[in-house]
Amino acid sequence: MKNAGIRTSMPVFLAFLCMGFGDAVGPMVSLVEESFNISNFQAQLISLSGFIMFGLLSIPMGILQDRKGKKYIMNLGLIIALIGLLIPVFNGMYGPIVTLEDATTGKFVILLFAILLLGAGATTLQVVGNPIMRDVSPVGNYSSNLSFAQSIKAVGSSLGFLLPPFAIKFLSLDWSILFPVYSLLILINILWFNSSGFKESTIKGDKPATIKSCFSLLKNSYVLVMVMGIFFYVGAEVSMSSEIPVLLKRNFGIEEFGLWLAWALFFLPILLGRFTGGIILRYLSPRKFLLITVSISVIGLALIFLNNQMVTFVSIILVGLGFANIFPLIFSITVDKMPERSNELSGLMVTAIVGGAILPPIMGKVADLSSITIAFVIPLIAILYNLFVAIKSQKV
Repeated sequence: MKNAGIRTSMPVFLAFLCMGFGDAVGPMVSLVEESFNISNFQAQLISLSGFIMFGLLSIPMGILQDRKGKKYIMNLGLIIALIGLLIPVFNGMYGPIVTLEDATTGKFVILLFAILLLGAGATTLQVVGNPIMRDVSPVGNYSSNLSFAQSIKAVGSSLGFLLPPFAIKFLSLDWSILFPVYSLLILINILWFNSSGFKESTIKGDKPATIKSCFSLLKNSYVLVMVMGIFFYVGAEVSMSSEIPVLLKRNFGIEEFGLWLAWALFFLPILLGRFTGGIILRYLSPRKFLLITVSISVIGLALIFLNNQMVTFVSIILVGLGFANIFPLIFSITVDKMPERSNELSGLMVTAIVGGAILPPIMGKVADLSSITIAFVIPLIAILYNLFVAIKSQKV
């Protein structure tokens, strides 16, 4: 039975890795800005394309999941993401250096459409991934396993930072090498998941989920506060991941290895924080841990405004460590409170990931109008809201 659990859980963890591919839109912003010679705001359309589907598809997918089951939705998400990733490959964007002329031939538009489908796939995987983790988790280990799964997702997110500089420096290829690499990993995931023998458990309410029943949950003030916590957290994380390389370049002249440094300062702490978070949560309650991790985030973001290179490095590390477990904590705390409404809650909370589409363009516009440093007030405000969420969760 234990071996069966491992056999079915491993492809689910791999799905979280593939889910992280959607986060490539963060580091891709600075790459697209340079490749197509466009403004920061225009480049942030990549973030908009990648995350807008979270706002449009999450609740419908949650409802469809309630009717068709998690296995069906898992396959659907993987296939949609695979199609999105293959579009650039079949249009010549699979590793050769992208030239400025490509912007006039419509490849930028093709890229936006491909990222839109990748975002749709990532949306679907988010809707199914968080509740499906409950099916493969021992009783009492859901929060810790979800944090561990989110650390696997961070590995997938990290590829967006690590592969492009390597491809450019050593292979004379472009950042678009991400598309065939991601496609191969998703294809492996599809084959592995469907041969794993996964069988889902169901906890249904008295009535099937509907759009009305999903939105009716927002009448519960606690659910509304937690859903908005996801909105502001994801908006802050995508804003950070997309603008840290820009910050390092404009303020400190760090350019050639800017993506690698941004990964080391931001995503490596997120990765390590999620791994250790899974261990910490076996000894500390999720609510207390949420307050601690959000507080660290606030301190880190505040230090960025000192505009000192070493202090900035330390501040980004603190933000990464603080950000590491906010999403899985808010999600698991909310779902554990109402497990019979898990599909509807999942749809609502994944819808809130649309914050990753809304906040980064705002930050980009602030950066264009003032400075990249001042633009970091956007993620700071977002995380201050999450401090309110953390405090409120202590009282429920």
